[in-house]
Amino acid sequence: MTRPEIRGWCPGAHRPMASGDGLVVRVRPPLGEISGAQARGLADLAQRYGNGLIELTNRANLQIRGVSDEGHGPVLDGLARLRLLDADASVEGRRNVVADPFRSGAASDPQTQVFRALVDGLRSPDFASLPSKFGFVIDAGAQRRLFAKVSGDIRIEACNDGLMVRADGCEEGQTATGPAEAARLALRLAKWFIASGGVGQDGRGRMARHIVSGAALPPYLNGIARPHPAIPAPQPGVRPGGLLVAAAFGQLAATDLFRLVESGVSILRLTPWRMVFLPGIHDPEELGAGESLLTNPTDPLLQVDACTGAPGCPQAGVETRALARSLAPRLPNGTVLHVSGCAKGCARPRSADLTLVGRDGVFDLVRGGAPWDDPIRCGIAPQQASHIISG
Repeated sequence: MTRPEIRGWCPGAHRPMASGDGLVVRVRPPLGEISGAQARGLADLAQRYGNGLIELTNRANLQIRGVSDEGHGPVLDGLARLRLLDADASVEGRRNVVADPFRSGAASDPQTQVFRALVDGLRSPDFASLPSKFGFVIDAGAQRRLFAKVSGDIRIEACNDGLMVRADGCEEGQTATGPAEAARLALRLAKWFIASGGVGQDGRGRMARHIVSGAALPPYLNGIARPHPAIPAPQPGVRPGGLLVAAAFGQLAATDLFRLVESGVSILRLTPWRMVFLPGIHDPEELGAGESLLTNPTDPLLQVDACTGAPGCPQAGVETRALARSLAPRLPNGTVLHVSGCAKGCARPRSADLTLVGRDGVFDLVRGGAPWDDPIRCGIAPQQASHIISG
Protein backbone atom coordinates (compact mmCIF):
# COMPACT_ATOMS: atom_id res chain seq x y z
CA MET A 1 0.00 0.00 0.00
CA THR A 2 1.34 3.46 -0.88
CA ARG A 3 1.31 6.04 1.86
CA PRO A 4 -1.03 8.89 0.86
CA GLU A 5 0.12 12.48 0.59
CA ILE A 6 -0.02 14.36 3.88
CA ARG A 7 -0.49 18.10 4.06
CA GLY A 8 2.81 19.80 4.76
CA TRP A 9 1.53 22.30 7.27
CA CYS A 10 -0.15 22.38 10.66
CA PRO A 11 -3.29 24.33 11.46
CA GLY A 12 -3.08 27.39 13.68
CA ALA A 13 -5.49 29.90 15.12
CA HIS A 14 -5.10 32.46 12.35
CA ARG A 15 -4.84 29.73 9.72
CA PRO A 16 -7.31 26.98 10.65
CA MET A 17 -7.70 23.75 8.72
CA ALA A 18 -11.03 22.80 7.15
CA SER A 19 -12.38 19.41 8.14
CA GLY A 20 -15.63 17.54 7.78
CA ASP A 21 -17.05 19.00 10.99
CA GLY A 22 -15.91 22.57 10.37
CA LEU A 23 -12.67 24.45 11.00
CA VAL A 24 -9.94 23.07 13.25
CA VAL A 25 -8.45 25.96 15.23
CA ARG A 26 -5.15 25.13 16.91
CA VAL A 27 -4.17 26.97 20.09
CA ARG A 28 -0.49 27.15 21.06
CA PRO A 29 -0.30 28.23 24.72
CA PRO A 30 2.78 30.47 25.08
CA LEU A 31 4.51 28.36 27.76
CA GLY A 32 2.78 25.05 27.15
CA GLU A 33 0.31 25.72 29.93
CA ILE A 34 -3.00 27.44 30.58
CA SER A 35 -4.48 28.92 33.72
CA GLY A 36 -7.79 27.82 35.16
CA ALA A 37 -9.41 31.00 33.81
CA GLN A 38 -7.99 30.37 30.33
CA ALA A 39 -9.25 26.78 30.42
CA ARG A 40 -12.75 27.99 31.28
CA GLY A 41 -12.55 30.51 28.45
CA LEU A 42 -11.46 27.86 25.94
CA ALA A 43 -14.26 25.54 27.00
CA ASP A 44 -16.75 28.38 26.57
CA LEU A 45 -15.43 29.18 23.06
CA ALA A 46 -15.67 25.50 22.08
CA GLN A 47 -19.30 25.37 23.20
CA ARG A 48 -20.37 28.68 21.68
CA TYR A 49 -18.57 28.58 18.32
CA GLY A 50 -17.45 24.96 17.85
CA ASN A 51 -18.98 21.55 18.35
CA GLY A 52 -17.94 21.41 22.00
CA LEU A 53 -14.87 19.22 21.38
CA ILE A 54 -11.27 20.10 22.20
CA GLU A 55 -8.38 17.92 21.08
CA LEU A 56 -5.02 17.38 22.75
CA THR A 57 -2.30 17.14 20.10
CA ASN A 58 1.01 15.29 20.10
CA ARG A 59 2.72 18.70 19.97
CA ALA A 60 1.29 19.71 23.34
CA ASN A 61 -1.27 22.04 21.81
CA LEU A 62 -5.07 22.27 21.90
CA GLN A 63 -7.51 22.25 18.98
CA ILE A 64 -11.06 23.58 18.96
CA ARG A 65 -13.10 21.56 16.47
CA GLY A 66 -16.21 22.30 14.46
CA VAL A 67 -15.82 26.08 14.18
CA SER A 68 -17.89 27.68 11.39
CA ASP A 69 -16.48 30.27 9.01
CA GLU A 70 -18.64 32.89 10.73
CA GLY A 71 -17.46 31.76 14.15
CA HIS A 72 -13.76 31.98 13.36
CA GLY A 73 -13.56 35.74 13.96
CA PRO A 74 -15.23 35.58 17.38
CA VAL A 75 -12.95 32.67 18.33
CA LEU A 76 -9.87 34.76 17.46
CA ASP A 77 -11.26 37.65 19.49
CA GLY A 78 -11.86 35.32 22.41
CA LEU A 79 -8.36 33.83 22.21
CA ALA A 80 -6.87 37.31 22.15
CA ARG A 81 -8.81 38.26 25.29
CA LEU A 82 -7.51 35.09 26.94
CA ARG A 83 -3.94 36.02 25.91
CA LEU A 84 -3.63 32.79 23.93
CA LEU A 85 -3.08 34.37 20.51
CA ASP A 86 -0.17 36.09 18.81
CA ALA A 87 -1.24 39.12 16.85
CA ASP A 88 1.28 38.12 14.16
CA ALA A 89 0.08 34.97 12.36
CA SER A 90 3.60 34.17 11.15
CA VAL A 91 5.02 34.27 14.69
CA GLU A 92 2.18 32.12 15.98
CA GLY A 93 2.81 29.55 13.25
CA ARG A 94 6.45 28.95 14.15
CA ARG A 95 6.06 28.88 17.93
CA ASN A 96 6.29 25.09 18.11
CA VAL A 97 7.90 24.27 21.44
CA VAL A 98 7.27 21.18 23.58
CA ALA A 99 8.50 21.41 27.18
CA ASP A 100 8.78 19.15 30.21
CA PRO A 101 5.36 19.35 31.92
CA PHE A 102 6.88 18.30 35.25
CA ARG A 103 9.22 21.29 35.53
CA SER A 104 8.71 23.51 38.55
CA GLY A 105 7.30 26.39 36.51
CA ALA A 106 8.98 28.98 38.73
CA ALA A 107 10.58 31.98 37.03
CA SER A 108 13.96 30.67 38.18
CA ASP A 109 13.41 27.21 36.67
CA PRO A 110 16.02 26.63 33.90
CA GLN A 111 13.57 24.92 31.54
CA THR A 112 11.07 27.76 31.90
CA GLN A 113 13.85 30.26 31.22
CA VAL A 114 14.83 28.41 28.03
CA PHE A 115 11.18 28.32 26.95
CA ARG A 116 10.73 32.08 27.41
CA ALA A 117 13.97 32.89 25.60
CA LEU A 118 13.08 30.61 22.66
CA VAL A 119 9.61 32.13 22.27
CA ASP A 120 11.08 35.64 22.34
CA GLY A 121 13.80 34.75 19.83
CA LEU A 122 11.41 33.11 17.39
CA ARG A 123 9.62 36.43 16.96
CA SER A 124 12.51 37.58 14.79
CA PRO A 125 11.82 37.68 11.02
CA ASP A 126 15.06 35.70 10.64
CA PHE A 127 12.94 32.61 11.31
CA ALA A 128 10.04 33.44 9.00
CA SER A 129 10.96 30.62 6.59
CA LEU A 130 11.02 27.84 9.19
CA PRO A 131 8.63 25.06 8.11
CA SER A 132 5.38 24.94 10.06
CA LYS A 133 6.18 21.42 11.31
CA PHE A 134 9.66 22.41 12.52
CA GLY A 135 9.76 22.16 16.31
CA PHE A 136 11.83 22.57 19.46
CA VAL A 137 11.87 20.17 22.41
CA ILE A 138 12.92 21.20 25.93
CA ASP A 139 13.68 17.94 27.73
CA ALA A 140 16.14 18.91 30.46
CA GLY A 141 14.84 17.22 33.58
CA ALA A 142 17.47 15.90 35.97
CA GLN A 143 19.02 12.54 35.10
CA ARG A 144 16.38 11.47 32.59
CA ARG A 145 15.03 12.10 29.10
CA LEU A 146 11.26 12.04 28.62
CA PHE A 147 10.84 12.96 24.96
CA ALA A 148 13.02 10.46 23.11
CA LYS A 149 10.01 9.42 21.01
CA VAL A 150 8.51 12.91 20.67
CA SER A 151 8.99 14.62 17.32
CA GLY A 152 11.33 17.61 17.41
CA ASP A 153 14.04 19.13 15.24
CA ILE A 154 16.14 20.91 17.86
CA ARG A 155 16.48 19.41 21.33
CA ILE A 156 17.53 21.18 24.52
CA GLU A 157 18.41 18.40 26.94
CA ALA A 158 20.24 17.69 30.18
CA CYS A 159 23.69 16.12 30.28
CA ASN A 160 26.36 15.57 32.91
CA ASP A 161 27.69 19.10 32.34
CA GLY A 162 24.28 20.77 32.65
CA LEU A 163 22.42 21.72 29.48
CA MET A 164 23.10 20.77 25.88
CA VAL A 165 21.63 21.52 22.45
CA ARG A 166 21.34 18.73 19.90
CA ALA A 167 20.18 18.58 16.30
CA ASP A 168 17.65 15.81 15.74
CA GLY A 169 19.43 13.08 13.82
CA CYS A 170 22.70 13.55 15.77
CA GLU A 171 23.55 11.45 18.82
CA GLU A 172 25.67 14.21 20.34
CA GLY A 173 25.30 17.93 20.88
CA GLN A 174 26.91 21.12 22.15
CA THR A 175 26.98 22.01 25.84
CA ALA A 176 25.59 25.32 27.12
CA THR A 177 26.64 27.25 30.22
CA GLY A 178 23.04 28.00 31.18
CA PRO A 179 19.48 28.60 29.95
CA ALA A 180 20.28 31.80 28.04
CA GLU A 181 23.11 30.20 26.09
CA ALA A 182 21.04 27.06 25.45
CA ALA A 183 18.33 29.20 23.84
CA ARG A 184 20.93 31.13 21.81
CA LEU A 185 22.51 27.90 20.55
CA ALA A 186 19.10 26.49 19.61
CA LEU A 187 18.24 29.64 17.65
CA ARG A 188 21.67 29.61 15.92
CA LEU A 189 21.03 26.00 14.98
CA ALA A 190 17.69 26.98 13.46
CA LYS A 191 19.39 29.77 11.48
CA TRP A 192 22.00 27.30 10.24
CA PHE A 193 19.23 24.93 9.16
CA ILE A 194 17.69 27.68 7.03
CA ALA A 195 21.00 28.98 5.61
CA SER A 196 22.32 25.50 4.75
CA GLY A 197 19.33 24.57 2.61
CA GLY A 198 17.23 22.64 5.09
CA VAL A 199 14.03 24.21 3.78
CA GLY A 200 12.93 22.87 0.40
CA GLN A 201 11.31 24.82 -2.40
CA ASP A 202 7.95 23.57 -1.15
CA GLY A 203 8.60 25.19 2.24
CA ARG A 204 9.01 21.86 4.01
CA GLY A 205 12.00 20.42 5.81
CA ARG A 206 13.03 18.48 8.91
CA MET A 207 16.35 18.50 10.72
CA ALA A 208 16.95 14.73 10.82
CA ARG A 209 16.34 14.44 7.09
CA HIS A 210 18.74 17.33 6.48
CA ILE A 211 21.45 15.68 8.58
CA VAL A 212 20.98 12.30 6.88
CA SER A 213 21.27 13.97 3.48
CA GLY A 214 24.83 14.98 4.33
CA ALA A 215 24.52 18.47 5.80
CA ALA A 216 27.50 19.03 8.13
CA LEU A 217 27.08 21.05 11.30
CA PRO A 218 29.59 23.88 11.84
CA PRO A 219 32.10 23.35 14.70
CA TYR A 220 30.36 25.79 17.04
CA LEU A 221 27.20 23.65 16.91
CA ASN A 222 28.82 20.23 16.73
CA GLY A 223 29.64 19.08 20.27
CA ILE A 224 30.37 15.75 21.91
CA ALA A 225 27.92 15.90 24.82
CA ARG A 226 25.39 13.09 25.18
CA PRO A 227 21.97 13.42 26.80
CA HIS A 228 20.84 11.40 29.79
CA PRO A 229 19.24 8.00 29.09
CA ALA A 230 15.67 7.89 27.85
CA ILE A 231 12.90 6.65 30.11
CA PRO A 232 9.46 5.34 29.10
CA ALA A 233 6.66 7.85 28.63
CA PRO A 234 4.70 8.27 31.88
CA GLN A 235 1.31 6.73 32.42
CA PRO A 236 -1.73 8.59 33.77
CA GLY A 237 -2.27 8.74 37.47
CA VAL A 238 -0.76 10.28 40.58
CA ARG A 239 2.92 11.15 40.31
CA PRO A 240 5.31 13.43 42.20
CA GLY A 241 3.94 16.94 42.08
CA GLY A 242 0.46 16.27 40.80
CA LEU A 243 -1.93 14.23 38.67
CA LEU A 244 -1.46 13.20 35.03
CA VAL A 245 -4.79 12.87 33.22
CA ALA A 246 -5.32 11.27 29.82
CA ALA A 247 -8.27 11.84 27.52
CA ALA A 248 -9.81 8.99 25.58
CA PHE A 249 -8.43 9.29 22.03
CA GLY A 250 -6.93 12.65 22.98
CA GLN A 251 -10.30 14.39 22.86
CA LEU A 252 -12.00 16.40 25.59
CA ALA A 253 -15.55 17.64 25.70
CA ALA A 254 -15.83 21.22 26.90
CA THR A 255 -17.49 19.83 30.01
CA ASP A 256 -14.36 17.72 30.67
CA LEU A 257 -12.24 20.87 30.63
CA PHE A 258 -14.63 22.48 33.09
CA ARG A 259 -14.26 19.41 35.33
CA LEU A 260 -10.48 19.72 35.31
CA VAL A 261 -10.73 23.34 36.42
CA GLU A 262 -13.25 22.50 39.13
CA SER A 263 -10.64 20.25 40.76
CA GLY A 264 -9.10 23.48 42.04
CA VAL A 265 -6.00 23.39 39.84
CA SER A 266 -4.47 26.77 39.03
CA ILE A 267 -2.32 25.65 36.05
CA LEU A 268 -2.90 22.93 33.46
CA ARG A 269 0.24 21.77 31.65
CA LEU A 270 -0.10 20.21 28.21
CA THR A 271 1.97 17.20 27.16
CA PRO A 272 2.87 15.55 23.83
CA TRP A 273 1.29 12.31 25.07
CA ARG A 274 -2.20 13.83 24.74
CA MET A 275 -2.44 14.14 28.49
CA VAL A 276 -2.76 17.07 30.89
CA PHE A 277 -0.68 17.45 34.04
CA LEU A 278 -2.43 19.06 37.01
CA PRO A 279 0.22 20.33 39.47
CA GLY A 280 -0.85 20.12 43.10
CA ILE A 281 -3.73 17.69 42.51
CA HIS A 282 -3.11 14.30 44.12
CA ASP A 283 -6.47 12.53 44.23
CA PRO A 284 -8.21 11.34 41.03
CA GLU A 285 -11.51 11.47 42.92
CA GLU A 286 -11.29 15.27 42.79
CA LEU A 287 -12.18 15.05 39.07
CA GLY A 288 -15.51 13.38 39.73
CA ALA A 289 -17.06 10.65 37.60
CA GLY A 290 -16.76 10.35 33.84
CA GLU A 291 -15.51 8.05 31.10
CA SER A 292 -13.43 10.45 28.97
CA LEU A 293 -10.88 11.50 31.61
CA LEU A 294 -8.54 8.59 32.34
CA THR A 295 -6.36 8.32 35.44
CA ASN A 296 -6.03 4.53 35.71
CA PRO A 297 -2.87 3.37 33.91
CA THR A 298 -4.48 -0.02 33.20
CA ASP A 299 -7.54 1.41 31.43
CA PRO A 300 -7.88 -0.52 28.14
CA LEU A 301 -8.67 2.71 26.26
CA LEU A 302 -5.01 3.64 26.68
CA GLN A 303 -4.10 0.75 24.37
CA VAL A 304 -6.05 2.29 21.47
CA ASP A 305 -5.35 5.19 19.11
CA ALA A 306 -8.17 6.44 16.91
CA CYS A 307 -8.47 9.48 14.66
CA THR A 308 -11.54 11.68 14.22
CA GLY A 309 -12.91 9.42 11.49
CA ALA A 310 -16.11 9.97 9.51
CA PRO A 311 -18.00 12.21 9.31
CA GLY A 312 -15.67 14.63 11.10
CA CYS A 313 -12.82 14.09 8.65
CA PRO A 314 -13.63 14.23 4.91
CA GLN A 315 -10.79 11.82 4.09
CA ALA A 316 -12.05 9.11 6.42
CA GLY A 317 -14.06 6.28 4.90
CA VAL A 318 -15.40 4.94 8.21
CA GLU A 319 -16.47 5.90 11.72
CA THR A 320 -13.60 5.16 14.10
CA ARG A 321 -13.97 6.14 17.74
CA ALA A 322 -17.17 4.32 18.71
CA LEU A 323 -15.67 1.17 17.20
CA ALA A 324 -12.34 1.76 18.98
CA ARG A 325 -14.13 2.19 22.31
CA SER A 326 -16.02 -1.08 21.82
CA LEU A 327 -12.87 -3.00 20.86
CA ALA A 328 -10.65 -1.76 23.70
CA PRO A 329 -11.91 -4.20 26.39
CA ARG A 330 -11.31 -7.13 24.04
CA LEU A 331 -7.63 -6.45 23.46
CA PRO A 332 -5.02 -8.73 25.04
CA ASN A 333 -2.93 -6.93 27.64
CA GLY A 334 -0.12 -4.97 26.05
CA THR A 335 -1.57 -5.07 22.54
CA VAL A 336 -1.73 -1.68 20.84
CA LEU A 337 -4.60 -1.11 18.40
CA HIS A 338 -4.84 1.75 15.92
CA VAL A 339 -8.18 2.46 14.26
CA SER A 340 -7.49 4.79 11.35
CA GLY A 341 -10.12 6.37 9.13
CA CYS A 342 -7.77 6.26 6.15
CA ALA A 343 -4.21 5.26 5.26
CA LYS A 344 -2.71 8.58 6.40
CA GLY A 345 -2.53 7.44 10.01
CA CYS A 346 -2.85 10.88 11.61
CA ALA A 347 -3.58 9.55 15.11
CA ARG A 348 -0.53 7.26 15.06
CA PRO A 349 1.89 7.79 12.14
CA ARG A 350 3.91 4.71 13.03
CA SER A 351 3.42 0.99 13.54
CA ALA A 352 1.05 -0.69 15.99
CA ASP A 353 0.45 -4.32 16.90
CA LEU A 354 -2.88 -4.18 15.06
CA THR A 355 -4.09 -1.47 12.71
CA LEU A 356 -7.57 -1.23 11.20
CA VAL A 357 -7.50 1.04 8.14
CA GLY A 358 -10.81 2.41 6.86
CA ARG A 359 -11.65 2.14 3.18
CA ASP A 360 -15.10 2.75 1.66
CA GLY A 361 -17.05 1.63 4.72
CA VAL A 362 -14.91 -1.39 5.58
CA PHE A 363 -11.51 -2.00 7.15
CA ASP A 364 -8.24 -3.58 6.13
CA LEU A 365 -6.09 -5.18 8.85
CA VAL A 366 -2.35 -4.52 9.16
CA ARG A 367 -0.39 -6.56 11.69
CA GLY A 368 2.78 -5.07 13.16
CA GLY A 369 2.84 -2.15 10.75
CA ALA A 370 1.59 1.33 9.88
CA PRO A 371 -1.67 2.22 8.11
CA TRP A 372 0.06 2.56 4.74
CA ASP A 373 1.67 -0.90 4.96
CA ASP A 374 0.31 -3.97 3.19
CA PRO A 375 -2.68 -5.53 4.98
CA ILE A 376 -3.02 -9.20 5.86
CA ARG A 377 -6.80 -9.10 5.43
CA CYS A 378 -9.12 -6.75 3.54
CA GLY A 379 -12.80 -5.82 3.49
CA ILE A 380 -13.62 -6.34 7.16
CA ALA A 381 -17.07 -5.01 8.07
CA PRO A 382 -17.18 -3.00 11.33
CA GLN A 383 -19.38 -5.63 12.98
CA GLN A 384 -16.75 -8.29 12.18
CA ALA A 385 -13.87 -6.38 13.72
CA SER A 386 -14.59 -7.48 17.28
CA HIS A 387 -14.36 -11.18 16.43
CA ILE A 388 -11.16 -10.72 14.40
CA ILE A 389 -9.41 -8.57 17.03
CA SER A 390 -10.26 -10.83 19.97
CA GLY A 391 -9.45 -13.94 17.95
